[in-house]
Amino acid sequence: MRLVFAGTPEPAAVALRRLIESEHEVVAVLTRPDARKGRGRTLHPSPVKEVALEHGIEVLAPERLSLDDAAAQRLTELAPDCIPVVAYGNLVPESMLGIPAHGWVNLHFSLLPQWRGAAPVQAAIRAGDTVTGATTFRIDKGLDTGDVLGRITEEIGPADTADDLLTRLAHRGADLLAETMDDLETGSAQPEPQPEDGSYAPKITPEEARVRWDAPAVEIDRAIRAYTPAPGAWTTLGGERVKLGPVSPAEPDGEPLAPGEVRAGKREVRVGTGSGDVILGRIQPPGKKQMDAADWARGLKPAETEENSAEKTVNGVVFE
Repeated sequence: MRLVFAGTPEPAAVALRRLIESEHEVVAVLTRPDARKGRGRTLHPSPVKEVALEHGIEVLAPERLSLDDAAAQRLTELAPDCIPVVAYGNLVPESMLGIPAHGWVNLHFSLLPQWRGAAPVQAAIRAGDTVTGATTFRIDKGLDTGDVLGRITEEIGPADTADDLLTRLAHRGADLLAETMDDLETGSAQPEPQPEDGSYAPKITPEEARVRWDAPAVEIDRAIRAYTPAPGAWTTLGGERVKLGPVSPAEPDGEPLAPGEVRAGKREVRVGTGSGDVILGRIQPPGKKQMDAADWARGLKPAETEENSAEKTVNGVVFE
């Protein structure tokens, strides 16, 4: 089939590479415009655009697809049989849904109708799900509500971050998307209507990624893993924001710390929560690179010390 691929970030680039390797013909890609990144705020192409340029594939990058008549005209001229979509980041107007003969087919990283929306992987980890997956479905005018064309399942490990899980889903999902294109071409696809009821995973705001230390330890663990690496779980220390890496449960050792209270040992850093202590793995102080929490703690000056003590409670050092 003739395909126009729509996508932007690295997980989408994984799917694009898989389709280029398939027997289908990718005649163009739709992606977001170049974005400014880094300290110099220079323009950088999206991962999908980079792959397209490597293979000499035409690139369309409208700011807003719904307002770009030239993009709609070019898609009509290209006459794709299908437009597979992975994390494109641009709404597809209803007027364009009929351009490809087999429609626009989205690869979504959840088991629809569960976790419709922008952040399904993060939502699954945050909710404590043990199984998730990926779904291909035909885009309609609703939010991730179109007929399902294919599914795979994937277990969520107890230490999985969003990055870990999304990486696995991106590669397995790329195979699923290619198989869905095969099924559409051969006529063996069996569209399955979705139920109306479902759960939603809206885009995560930076404020939502703030750690609430009075929450139970299990919820804090899930939240930090869900927001790693983006937008990044964070807390404040002395009024400054610090980013945190995943935590692990701590064995009971005397009286539990108060929520947010820090205790540093030679090999570990404990932080109090609403239901017991956790071990902090990584931390990124303001203006510094991410580092091991124990290395960070060695630079702190405790208000009270005991000679030959293996641990120190750093009075005044409290995450808020």
